[in-house]
Amino acid sequence: MKKLFSLLFISIFITFSFSQQNEDDINSLSIFSEYAKAKNYDAAYTPWMELRKRNPKFNSAIYTYGERILKYKIKNSTAEEKVQFINDLVLLWSEKRENFSKKAPLGATLAKTAQLQYDNRSILNIPNIELYNSFDIAYKSDLKTFNNPKNLYTYFKLTVELYDSGEKAVEELFTKYDEVSEKIELEIKNFTNKLNQFIPENEDQQQVLSKKQKSQFKSYTSFLKAYTQISKGMDIDLGERGNCENLIKMYDKNYEANKNEGIWLQRAMNRLANKDCIDTELFVTILQQKNNLEPNPDTSYYLGIIKDKEGKSDEAFAYYTQAIDLETDGYEKAKILFKIATKFKKSGSFSKARSYYRKALRYNQSMGKCYIAISQMYASSAKNCGSDNFTQRAVYWLASSEALKAAKVDNNLKKSANSSSKNYLAKAPQKSEIFSSGREGELISIGCWISSSVKVPNL
Repeated sequence: MKKLFSLLFISIFITFSFSQQNEDDINSLSIFSEYAKAKNYDAAYTPWMELRKRNPKFNSAIYTYGERILKYKIKNSTAEEKVQFINDLVLLWSEKRENFSKKAPLGATLAKTAQLQYDNRSILNIPNIELYNSFDIAYKSDLKTFNNPKNLYTYFKLTVELYDSGEKAVEELFTKYDEVSEKIELEIKNFTNKLNQFIPENEDQQQVLSKKQKSQFKSYTSFLKAYTQISKGMDIDLGERGNCENLIKMYDKNYEANKNEGIWLQRAMNRLANKDCIDTELFVTILQQKNNLEPNPDTSYYLGIIKDKEGKSDEAFAYYTQAIDLETDGYEKAKILFKIATKFKKSGSFSKARSYYRKALRYNQSMGKCYIAISQMYASSAKNCGSDNFTQRAVYWLASSEALKAAKVDNNLKKSANSSSKNYLAKAPQKSEIFSSGREGELISIGCWISSSVKVPNL
């Protein structure tokens, strides 16, 4: 009986202890979270730290609010104290990985750790090569979740700085440019496809989104804007380091060693084309080798450009068509169609250009730049299309309408598209002219290549 009584006593004591500890943890969580919600981070710090040390697995809020608390401490401290808080935030993210791994993806966690250290590199006295290696580990460990735009940009920027200091070779610089660019393009494709699910296939259909969908639409648009900005930033940082002369020198030196490597050929081909180095013997050599080894939509498109430059338009068109047929991915097909359309636009073949812009929109409804291009062609043709001054200027109503379509499907173009629309409307017949002409509500036929009609606004 004594033994049974002792076991019962121990069981009750343990249950009471665990219950008491659980209650203490709940109280601590409640106290620091309320302080944190009120942004009183100094008051939140002590109860938060106590729970973090006592029971780090208790609740993921320890890490959510803990990050805010430590970021506040970092911002409002100096010297050694600031360094301690920075190092503790790094430790906190590591602990979150250990205790709540699903909420702390490896690539994202390592990348933001490296970013924190980069942002505070002067006070931490961390050399660029060490910072680069931290980003590189994140990139190689988990590329899928290493997708923060700022982190990707910093990673490349460090490569440029290391190249300038002689710590990275030119081959490493361009390889990293290609790798990060490919990752950015992958993310742009990802968010574009997500965005397209909210855009009606019929451009005249009204777009109605729920509160959740509006939030998602805003988020996807924001990411697309950020990726586009860092892509431009990378080109600026690369600057003259990536001119034709330097590219040709590097690729010519490495061609023999890499002529059977498909990825190397593809990147070299794209880089030379993007820098308008198409008229070089090396580009043609790389293009032909890539086409022999692994023909793809890009090789067909570039072969089309070469034939165009040679004045062989029929052969060029055949290659362009082949490029479109070879591409099976809708997003990628739209990119090729846009490039072909833009070539026709530059050459003055507006009707063909419009046809290809519209085809591109079938595969990527949010490609607002297609509408912008069409509106520009309409506006530039106003003087040539129409039987009199009134009908010629009526073309601007069409141009305005196309610009507004861009604003509707691409939020990042909204400001510039609306501005273009207002500019076109200012050139169209005004109310007084409509009144004096007596053409209010009339449907005007626009001739030449536009071959469309526009209704005169009602007063």
